[in-house]
Amino acid sequence: MTGRMTGKAAIVTGGALGIGFGIVRRFVQEGAGVLLVDLNEEAARAAAGKLAAGPGRVEVYPADVGSEETGEKVVARCVEVFGGLDILVNNAGIFPQAPVLKMAPELLDRVYRVNLKGLVLTAKAAALQMVAQGRGGRIINIASIDAFRPSMVGLAAYDASKGGVVMFTKSLALELAPHNITVNAVAPGAIYTEGVAEAGVSMEEFAKRIPLRRVGKPEDIAGAVAFLASTDAEYITGETIVVDGGALLT
Repeated sequence: MTGRMTGKAAIVTGGALGIGFGIVRRFVQEGAGVLLVDLNEEAARAAAGKLAAGPGRVEVYPADVGSEETGEKVVARCVEVFGGLDILVNNAGIFPQAPVLKMAPELLDRVYRVNLKGLVLTAKAAALQMVAQGRGGRIINIASIDAFRPSMVGLAAYDASKGGVVMFTKSLALELAPHNITVNAVAPGAIYTEGVAEAGVSMEEFAKRIPLRRVGKPEDIAGAVAFLASTDAEYITGETIVVDGGALLT
């Protein structure tokens, strides 16, 4: 790795497992100080332990991103530990499955609370800190290719929340551009993670529909996120990078 994040302070939500852990690991490899935020404290501490050798540094903050006060608290903790905030990655998300005709209102509320409301409020808190610092910053939201095309029946709530993430990314990018804060998103396709395995989703079926003939790895997403967090992407804002092995082409 290049060490291009040495001295940078980052927050990654949902960073204990899967895509989130892949992003945390990439940031640490590049020298960043990372506040790993996750509801699962045990998994978060285990993840931090795996990365203790650095060269970057990991601090754990157990929290539910769906709680209204979480955004302000995690930003305050990042500033306390690392002296500021340069990068926010809004990765935390859930994808419970239910067809719309059988969907309980509580499921819809829970998905929007975590996937969209929590993301918005955390981005707001991060943006306020970055504006106050006066040195710009990077906000990167994890969306999904389901924001553009549904992958299966049962994910309507998730798909709608990720569509909201894409449009919120554009809106916030416009608002924060005068402060030299870029706001972008990454839309993963089929990525094999612990959460996908627990949900019983067949990755073999997805792989058959992907032009590159494989499902993705967390590292595939981490690379795109690291690019958007770097100076190489300083003239990109309001965009969503699709990382799906060509799935949307089919």
